[in-house]
Amino acid sequence: MEVMKGMEEAWSTKDEAFFVNVLRTESSLVLRVHAVCILAEVGGENCIPALSDVLLNDPDPLVRHEAAFSLGQIGLSQGNKPLATALRSDHDPIVRHESAAALGSIGSTDSEEVLTKALSDKDEMVRNSAAASLFNIKFLKEYSTGASARERAPRP
Repeated sequence: MEVMKGMEEAWSTKDEAFFVNVLRTESSLVLRVHAVCILAEVGGENCIPALSDVLLNDPDPLVRHEAAFSLGQIGLSQGNKPLATALRSDHDPIVRHESAAALGSIGSTDSEEVLTKALSDKDEMVRNSAAASLFNIKFLKEYSTGASARERAPRP
């Protein structure tokens, strides 16, 4: 409960370091997943290095999945390299799937090669996510003029 109270306070003050510390020190899967989501919200592009580290090094696939999702939601090309690495090498298909989906959300053409290779992944969910992401990148190339997924995305 003490960590949850700290998370509430850190959320209100946008204390990125607190959430990075939770990710490095907490054993609770639930708290680490929660910390990834909040870190992405409070840190935005500043937290891309921390989320990339979680994606590539956290012992739990669900936490790595959430890091991939968060990088896709941030939508900046700085997330491409760690997402491509995870797509190529993570042993868990849920992480590879989410990495492929996040690359499609970011929408950079430099992800096409790794996504094309993922069309041959042994897991159907990963193959489907790669195909959907390649379609999204093609669509964005043809119909969008924005420089980043964040600029292209409709905002309320």
